Amino acid sequence: MKYLSEYRDASVVNQYLEELDKITTRPWTIMEICGGQTHSLVKNGIIGLLPKHITMVHGPGCPVCVTPLHLIDKAVYLAEEKNVILCSYGDMLRVPGSKKSLLEAKANGADVRILYSPLEAVTLAKNNPDKQVVFFAVGFETTAPANALSVLHAQRENLKNYSILTSHVLVPPAMEALVNDDTNIVQGFLAAGHVCTIMGISEYYPIVELNKLPIVITGFEPVDLMQGIVMLIKQLENGEYKLENQYSRVVNSEGNKEAVNIINQVFEVCNRVWRGIGEIPKSGYEVKKELALYDANKKFNIQIDEAQECQDCIAGEILRGIKKPNQCPQFGKKCTPINPLGAPMVSSEGACAAYYHFTNVE
Repeated sequence: MKYLSEYRDASVVNQYLEELDKITTRPWTIMEICGGQTHSLVKNGIIGLLPKHITMVHGPGCPVCVTPLHLIDKAVYLAEEKNVILCSYGDMLRVPGSKKSLLEAKANGADVRILYSPLEAVTLAKNNPDKQVVFFAVGFETTAPANALSVLHAQRENLKNYSILTSHVLVPPAMEALVNDDTNIVQGFLAAGHVCTIMGISEYYPIVELNKLPIVITGFEPVDLMQGIVMLIKQLENGEYKLENQYSRVVNSEGNKEAVNIINQVFEVCNRVWRGIGEIPKSGYEVKKELALYDANKKFNIQIDEAQECQDCIAGEILRGIKKPNQCPQFGKKCTPINPLGAPMVSSEGACAAYYHFTNVE
């Protein structure tokens, strides 16, 4: 654990902690949506320093964690049965599918490669004209522009051997689904600053107004998160509900119009299954029908049914904020980063991985 005393803005964080002690009069449960925020809170020991009345729960803000089993099974199928060059980010290779992970497929001889950008995959397709290259495009709105841009580059180069297997998910519909779930315990959200940097903030106003629930857009540094928590608690204590932007140095109301335009050229909104949660309407992106040549799902006509989740894994409850990672009976026992039962123990943004690496819980 990186102790708060080692953090350069520790004194500012401590001031926010003192302020929280003064203003918090009753129990509140708030959720940070982004896995990067989760790791910052856990790694810096902030969760343990908050007043006892404030409970932080961790949301489904890790795109690797919410990628459903059947999509991983599709990626494995493409790598093993269709003899493609299957590319993705490193975290995705270790996430278990229903039978195996992409890393296991690679160990068995499949051509699975770790890349840092989908544009590298386009270059790979250009340099290997006799091979089909598929990029496993995973992410929230933040990675959608780069993945969309790879399709536009492939189209411009007239490459027929490049496509993407899309697993894009959208944050606002997930927040709405969480609030309307019968098990919901969340009274306020810290929204992901990087998503809002791309998309702007307009989609969050209806969530606030319809559900009478405060949302504060925050960054990822401890001082950002602490200020965001203070802003939320002030609203809750005063009976207010509004959208506030703590991350105004980066996020503006309009977002990045050029990035959004690139997204809209390639993707359209669709229903999406979230691992451990189920289908959320209009919560994902899929490649537009007129660009089907670049949609691996259509190009290879993949027919793989949804698979059952591991019965020992409570990832769904963790991703909905119902339970903490260390409340799982298998945490650190049957489920470890070396032998994960579910994606939250694998991903660098997963809540289970954060607890495993940065807490003293056995």
